[in-house]
Amino acid sequence: MADPSLPPYLRIVADVRRKITDGALAPGDRIPSTRQLAKEWNVALATATKALTALRQEGLVQSRARVGTVVAALAPHRGAAGARQPRPAPAAERELTRERIVRTAIGIADAEGLAALSMRAVAARLGAATMSPYRYVTGKDDLVLLMADAVFAEAALPADATGHWRARLEAGARALWAVHRAHPWLAQLGPLTRPLLLPHLMAYSEWMLSALDGHGLGPAAMLNQNVLLFSHVQGLAVQLEREAQAESATGLSSDQWLDDRAPALAALTASRDHPTFTRVIEALGEGGYDLHLDELFEIGLTSLLDGLAVLIDAHRAEAAGTPAPPRTR
Repeated sequence: MADPSLPPYLRIVADVRRKITDGALAPGDRIPSTRQLAKEWNVALATATKALTALRQEGLVQSRARVGTVVAALAPHRGAAGARQPRPAPAAERELTRERIVRTAIGIADAEGLAALSMRAVAARLGAATMSPYRYVTGKDDLVLLMADAVFAEAALPADATGHWRARLEAGARALWAVHRAHPWLAQLGPLTRPLLLPHLMAYSEWMLSALDGHGLGPAAMLNQNVLLFSHVQGLAVQLEREAQAESATGLSSDQWLDDRAPALAALTASRDHPTFTRVIEALGEGGYDLHLDELFEIGLTSLLDGLAVLIDAHRAEAAGTPAPPRTR
């Protein structure tokens, strides 16, 4: 049991260190993420991040790509004075590059959220001196932009850019949704009114705008449609990180949180103050309502593209001098 007089982050460090020493955690075993530690120990994310950083600096744990934080393969050794010292990092760890720094930062943000990202945390993950990353990146703000550009490059856009406009926009929107799904922190970077002029995001916008081009839309209308589709993805994706933050803060999953509010919901429907809401809820029966972001994404995408189809048909009809045909589904 960790000494209760220690600061919270040191209690976490002591507990993990004991489990490694006792063999409860073996080399290669995963260490709980920042969010898991924060929930387990009822501490802030920053405290859990500080604990993991201290464990890395001791050489007890290390970051592994696509896995997370694991027990280090080599246990720390003792110095001449008997103090615990980290083993020297292997040559590959010492050879920093901008790409390695960016990929390491993406791994931290993916696993622990953007709030856990710092230049110090990146250096610790790489087994490097705290100031070493600054030789390649000017600071956290610069690093976050490099991270965003790197993950936007993951958008899997089809090689064929000659298909129907709707199929192309669907492919683009789904590729962007997949990127945000994989990297929830991406939706937190900035408002639509301050667009990120990043090379790979511009390549994505070029794909979407080229699909909109040649259908009678004016330049402002084309940009508006591109922004609307982007904001649909971003607006839903922002909930991914918020849910993770809420779960970390409350210790409850979304299902558990809803279960805790079942009595309040029952009282609300019983009051009959909101008859339409009550009728809809009661019509769902015992199965209730499950909110699925992937399903909402597809519903919203269909609705946006249906509306765009009406607009394009109207422009075509106007150009041809004929009434626009009614649309049915």
